[in-house]
Amino acid sequence: HVQLVESGGGSVQAGESLRLSCAADFGYTICRYDMSWYRQAPGKDREFVSLIDSDGRINYSDSVKGRFSISQDSAKSTVYLQMNSLLPEDTAMYYCKASTRDGGPCVPGQFGYWGQGTQVTVS
Repeated sequence: HVQLVESGGGSVQAGESLRLSCAADFGYTICRYDMSWYRQAPGKDREFVSLIDSDGRINYSDSVKGRFSISQDSAKSTVYLQMNSLLPEDTAMYYCKASTRDGGPCVPGQFGYWGQGTQVTVS
């Protein structure tokens, strides 16, 4: 059972920075997980923000490229999202997701596991 806990959200002024953290507990696993950040603003669909896959490849949505940076600690137990030059349109609940592309006993993880979210408000 995978558990994800996000932290680091808050209320900031436009132009300021925040760093979000996602602490992951994978238990004992042979599965390799891709870690991603999503966000959901009120009245809008959840949208992709950034990904770091199990091979270290990174991807960003166009809306955050150049302002946000994703990273992972060496143990791959915590994923960070450094958010700079924040804009009011970045206001949303931010969610961490873990998913695997591995098969066999890892298949349930292909659907993804989600954290509870952390709120970011930019004014």
